Amino acid sequence: MLKDTLILIFNTVVFPGGLFALIIGLVLLGVDRKVAARLQRRVGPPLYQPFIDMVKLCYKELMIPRTAHKTAFQLAPILGFVGMFATAVLIPIPGVYNGLSQVNNLLILLYLLTIPALALMLAGSASSSPFGAIGFSREMMMVMAYEIPLVIVFLTLALKVGILQGITVSFSLSEIVNYQLGNGSLIGDLTLLPAVMALLCYIPGTIGVVPFDIPEAETEIVEGPILEYSGIGLAFFKAMNAMKLYIVLAIAVALFFPAILPFGKFGNLLWFVFKICLLMIFAITLVRTSTGRLRIDQAFKFYLFLPTGLAAISLILTLTGRA
Repeated sequence: MLKDTLILIFNTVVFPGGLFALIIGLVLLGVDRKVAARLQRRVGPPLYQPFIDMVKLCYKELMIPRTAHKTAFQLAPILGFVGMFATAVLIPIPGVYNGLSQVNNLLILLYLLTIPALALMLAGSASSSPFGAIGFSREMMMVMAYEIPLVIVFLTLALKVGILQGITVSFSLSEIVNYQLGNGSLIGDLTLLPAVMALLCYIPGTIGVVPFDIPEAETEIVEGPILEYSGIGLAFFKAMNAMKLYIVLAIAVALFFPAILPFGKFGNLLWFVFKICLLMIFAITLVRTSTGRLRIDQAFKFYLFLPTGLAAISLILTLTGRA
């Protein structure tokens, strides 16, 4: 019992939970900025720049506006950070770590992935800034828009794997990964191709990058919900974003391309990180460097029709059993 508890604590705090997710997330941010700079014919910052930024923020003072709700203002970044810190341990790493099979249910992950958005909304409403209030309303609209296709994608995969296993439905992420390790990746299933495209559309929206960085648009509402944050509070938000970047990409890889290599655990860990990095470049970096920011109504309509429609097509095909 004690050994199991210690292993759980290690998995949650060190690997593959919080610290691992934070480090990989910061590395991914560095790669994203470097690749984006190269695409724009700039040198760009060094890959370790996100680590330097985090350290600098930790040494700066957290300034709290006089009119802000101090308790909510201080708790918002901690809520987002702790939520993502705890979520990382639920994500399986194929060939390395199977995840917590008791709690890595897709429905639980669906709730946990909304914690950063809730933290930003709490921050925006507690700051007493008009820019924060605007960011709060925009973040709420974005969440309602991009969560719909994600729900349908999760439901489609749960039904697909459940049907293939001879049961009704399987919401366990570990079961979905293990099925693919034994029977091939689901990315090759034509009925799931629209769901893959819907998930790719979901990624930049939930991460909050161009063209979907509307709640924090620098040129419009000057960072919106996090405008008034500095020091350790802003560092918590940056760490939250880094971990969420890793978590969202890791879930996408686990859902559709968990294939492993015969190179042991360390080799499969590097392979997993490589797949995440490659997905980030195509789903985030290329998108944000080649598009302009959308208006909130445009983004809402986009998610309401295109990704939701694609996910619905996969769900219908799965239910009807058509290839």
